[in-house]
Amino acid sequence: MMLAEDLLLLASDDDTGRRIGMNNLEYALAGALLIELVGLERVDVADDGDAAVRLTARDGAPPGEDFLAGILDTVAELDGRKPKDVILALSGVLATRLLDGLAERGVARADGDAPPAILPVSRWPSEDSTHEYDVRARLRRALLEDEEPDERTAALISLLAAIDAVPRLAEGVDRAAMRKRAKSIAEGQWATGRKARAIEEITAMVMVAALAPSMITESPKEV
Repeated sequence: MMLAEDLLLLASDDDTGRRIGMNNLEYALAGALLIELVGLERVDVADDGDAAVRLTARDGAPPGEDFLAGILDTVAELDGRKPKDVILALSGVLATRLLDGLAERGVARADGDAPPAILPVSRWPSEDSTHEYDVRARLRRALLEDEEPDERTAALISLLAAIDAVPRLAEGVDRAAMRKRAKSIAEGQWATGRKARAIEEITAMVMVAALAPSMITESPKEV
C-alpha cells in the first residue's frame, strides 16, 4: 500500500468514513506520493548548482503502481520545478482518486449521502482495517514507546508532523510529548544524501501549505 493511502486511512474515521480534520490534506497526499517516488529513486533533486531545490524525474524501473506511474509522468512534465509547484499541480482530487483505489481493493467502500449524479461521495467507511491497525501500531510504538521507526514509518510521521496531525493518533496521552517525539523523528537521519534533501524540502512545503495555504498557491515568480 502506498504511503499516501496510509495517510488517507489515518485521516478517515473507520466507522463513519468521514474525514477527520487534517489541514490541507491534499497537499500532504501530494507530498506523500512524491516521497514514495523519492524512495524508489524515481524522483530526485536537480543537480544544477541552483541554491533552490528543484525536483526532477529519473529513469528507472516502473513504479509498480499505475497511480504512482501517473504521478511520475506529472513530475516529468514539471521537471526542474520547485517542490511547491509540483505539490500544487498534483493536489486537487487526490483523496477521491486514492479512495476509489482503496474501494476497488476492498479496503473502503463508498457510502454517499446522495446519488453520485447529484453530489460526490462524502463518506468512505473502512471495510478491512487490518493494514490500518498495523500502521497505527507502528506509529504508536515509535511515538509513545520510543521504538526506532523504519524509513516508511518515519516518513509517515514526518508528514503527520508537518500538518500537525500527530496528536490525533491517540487519546489520553501527552500531546506535547507526542509532538516533540514526532519532531525528533522528522529531523532525524532516517534518510541521507540527496534523498534526505528532497524529502526535507517536500515536507517543508507540506507544512507551509498546512499553516499558510496562500503562500503555496501564489503564482511563482520564478520557474
